[in-house]
Amino acid sequence: MWLLAALSTTFCFGVNNTLFKWGTTRKLSKEWIQFFFYLVAFLLVLLYGVFRHALHPNYLALLMGGLTGILNANGNLQMTKAFEKGPASITSTLIAMNSVVVVLATALFFPESIPMIHWLGIVIMIVSAIVVQYQPGNKTRFEYKPWLLRCTFSLVSIGSVGVLLKVAAYKQINFIDMLFFMYGGGLMFLSVLVRGEIMRLTAHKTEIKVATIVGFLSTIGFGCYLFALKTGPASIVFPIISLNCLVVMISGLFLFKERLRTYQLIGMATALLGLVLTKI
Repeated sequence: MWLLAALSTTFCFGVNNTLFKWGTTRKLSKEWIQFFFYLVAFLLVLLYGVFRHALHPNYLALLMGGLTGILNANGNLQMTKAFEKGPASITSTLIAMNSVVVVLATALFFPESIPMIHWLGIVIMIVSAIVVQYQPGNKTRFEYKPWLLRCTFSLVSIGSVGVLLKVAAYKQINFIDMLFFMYGGGLMFLSVLVRGEIMRLTAHKTEIKVATIVGFLSTIGFGCYLFALKTGPASIVFPIISLNCLVVMISGLFLFKERLRTYQLIGMATALLGLVLTKI
């Protein structure tokens, strides 16, 4: 069951990231999409928790969930800003390297050892990340550093989310409580970013529609994420979920008509090989 939950999370996250990229091509507000997405997800979890009597809030869930929500919201925002500077296929592949952070943290802080083949996968992913980096043409070279910086911020934020979710599973925090405070914390964080637009009510219908879809998929995805971490080995669950970049890669090549150089395609292929090795 944990494997099915991990694959479900992979699909949900992949579709959401594709929608984020689509939003950037339509010049939609990143902050508005994130805000409404968190609002929808928060209300869904709240309704479920109330009707199923599944909410049992406590200070540890508040702390862990709130911090997770802020980091995840920031990671998503940085990713969408990176999508504006570089191709979705390469951006998603680089950010998927956050599994390295999580697997290493798991080995350091939890009783899970890393086999040699997993170390090999980690090394391959790091090398691939160096090779695959996007090199814009001379006319857009000034965008390279902002793009790489956004990718790095997103990678660290999303990787930290994975570590906190593992800690929450290890501490036996109720996953409904965790989701409730996660979406609540992220919602408060995003409310600060869009406070001016909230007062003017300038959201577009398209942004609300996209955010609603993302909110539903995110709720399902994170619910499956926490279940997989609670019942399966984190050193395998995290790399599987990182494969959500495959969905974005395919959409980038076919939906957004992105053109990549040969060495970048090779780097992406070896990065996927590294991900596969870390889950064997």
